[in-house]
Amino acid sequence: QVQLVESGGGLVQPGGSLNLTCVASGFTFSNYAMRWYRQAPGKERELVAFIRNDGAITNYPPSVKGRFTISRDNARNMVYLQMNSLKPEDTAVYYCNFVDHWGQGTQVTVSS
Repeated sequence: QVQLVESGGGLVQPGGSLNLTCVASGFTFSNYAMRWYRQAPGKERELVAFIRNDGAITNYPPSVKGRFTISRDNARNMVYLQMNSLKPEDTAVYYCNFVDHWGQGTQVTVSS
């Protein structure tokens, strides 16, 4: 049974940082690319980071490039999202994803 469990969200001031973690189980993690998405209230779900199965290639949209970093540990079946210089517009529920599997999400709120 595939499981993706996110953690690490919370309330942070503008300019602050958070590190999200996704623990994966139920599939051969090292065989799959992983993605982080986010969804703000009233908006569509948005891809914010991609990492290839071996970690050699990453990709980001312009909205987060230079501020967010995705990484993975294939030995621990974990994928991370380091978020720096956070802005109020980064407020959303953040989801871990591979293929058509999703975690439950973790709330990130950026506010003073």
